[in-house]
Amino acid sequence: MSLCDDTLLCNFPKCRAKLCGFAWVTACSHAFCDQHGSGEFSRSPAVCPACSSALSGKLDIVRTELSPSEEYKAMVLAGLRPETVLDISSRALAFWTYQVHQERMYQEYSLSRVEGQVKQMEKVLTQQSQGRELELNAMRAEVSSLKKVMDEYKRKYSEVSERLMERNRQYQKLQGLYDSLRLRYMVVGEREAQKHGSAPEFTGGVVRHASPQGTPPFLGTGPEGDTFFSSLEPDGAKTFFQFSSPARDRGRSFFKKH
Repeated sequence: MSLCDDTLLCNFPKCRAKLCGFAWVTACSHAFCDQHGSGEFSRSPAVCPACSSALSGKLDIVRTELSPSEEYKAMVLAGLRPETVLDISSRALAFWTYQVHQERMYQEYSLSRVEGQVKQMEKVLTQQSQGRELELNAMRAEVSSLKKVMDEYKRKYSEVSERLMERNRQYQKLQGLYDSLRLRYMVVGEREAQKHGSAPEFTGGVVRHASPQGTPPFLGTGPEGDTFFSSLEPDGAKTFFQFSSPARDRGRSFFKKH
C-alpha cells in the first residue's frame, strides 16, 4: 500500500480485509473493520486488538464513515481557524502515514518469513537430492556388479556349451565306431556261421554263436553290463574291445586294451 492508495486494511491479525463503508479508528493509530471493531470495542474496558493499548478516553475510539457525503465534507471543518484545520489535517496524514509504515513492515516481515521457509525448503531439498544421488550411485554400482556377474555367467555358459558340443561330437564319433564294429562282427559271424553250417544265436539283443578258430569269440559280459569281444590282428597280437551302452557315463573309456 502506498500513499496514493485510497484503501486501508483491517489491523485485526486474522482479518486483513480492505476497509469500506464504516471503520473503527483508535487513538493509537489503528483501524478495524466494522465487524471486528463492533465485537472488540463492545467490552469494557476496551483494549486495542493490535497493540493491546487501553482505550479508556471518550474519543479514543471513533466509528467513522470512510466515504462521507459532500455536505459533511463541506461543514465538518467550517468555521475553524486555519491553524486548527492544518493541525487536524496533519494528524490525519500522520495516521495515514503510520498505517502505510505498518503495512510496509508487515509485508517485510511476511517476506522474511517466506524467505526463511524457502531457504529451509531449499536445504531440505538439497539434502534429499544428495541422498537420492547417493542411492542412485549405489544402484549404478550394483547394476555394474550384476552386469559383471551376468557376463561371467555368459562366459561360463559359453564354455560349458562348447564342451558339451565337443562331448557330443566325441560321442557321435564313438557311437558310429561302435555301430560299425558291431555290424562288422555280425557280418563276420554270419559268414563264419554259414561257412561252418551253424546259425548264430541271438540272446537279449547280443549275437552269440560258435567261436571257431580265427573268429572273434564272445568272451562274456563285464560287471557293469559291458560286452567283450576278442579279435586277432594281422601281426598276431590280441586286442579286447569293450562296448558300453550309450547311456553309460561319457567320461568312461569306450575301449579297454590289455
